[in-house]
Amino acid sequence: MFGAPKTKDLTPQQVKTALDAHEILLIDVREPDEFAAEKIEGALNVPLSSFNPAALPDAGGKTVVLQCAGGKRSAMAVDHCRKANQAIETHLAGGLAAWKAAGLPTITG
Repeated sequence: MFGAPKTKDLTPQQVKTALDAHEILLIDVREPDEFAAEKIEGALNVPLSSFNPAALPDAGGKTVVLQCAGGKRSAMAVDHCRKANQAIETHLAGGLAAWKAAGLPTITG
């Protein structure tokens, strides 16, 4: 749609730096089984299948960044937020795959 706001893409390194500085709240929108198998330390799980922008945890003044496996579901979640008039527009471009490709650590199991 013309004039629609663009999703803000962050690189894995930008997300890592912001996480380390306690500047963001990372929300992983993958399903619980995916999240349980492997995740980014500090991420909270709010699955896209039951995603409700109004029910997201309080970010305490931090920027909310959405994340999934490859970037598609987190972009969809940003769109849900936009439609619900929630000021959440940022996601980890490339998701967990990009994070791992950048050599950044995950928690498994």
